[in-house]
Amino acid sequence: MSWDVLLLRLPDGVSSMREFPADRASAPLGRQSDVLGTVKQAVPEVDLSDPMWGELSGPTWSIELNIGSEDPVDSIMLHVRGSGDDVLRPVFRLAEALQCKVLDLAEGDLIAPGQTSGWSAFQQFRDRVI
Repeated sequence: MSWDVLLLRLPDGVSSMREFPADRASAPLGRQSDVLGTVKQAVPEVDLSDPMWGELSGPTWSIELNIGSEDPVDSIMLHVRGSGDDVLRPVFRLAEALQCKVLDLAEGDLIAPGQTSGWSAFQQFRDRVI
């Protein structure tokens, strides 16, 4: 079970998915080689030995980066597991480096640094279920 967030590029000024037309595609993040380079620069400890599925680990958490095989890369899905709010630092470091937004798929809206409610809610739900 993971908390899933999507890194995607949206136009400036879009602060909510309700402001983004459903029939419009997001801009690509870039060529796969460029995206992989940016990811490695933003979080040097990432394991990109499989460029389609990166892995990043912290003391109490892990993140799988579903980059995919498409070129250009449209978005990156992050599958976040574990606990601790420090996992949000690399999430937003990646978003900043890739010049994109973070969509919390559990809550269905964009999140910004400092917003931990979706991650906290996921951990509480996971702990009740497990």
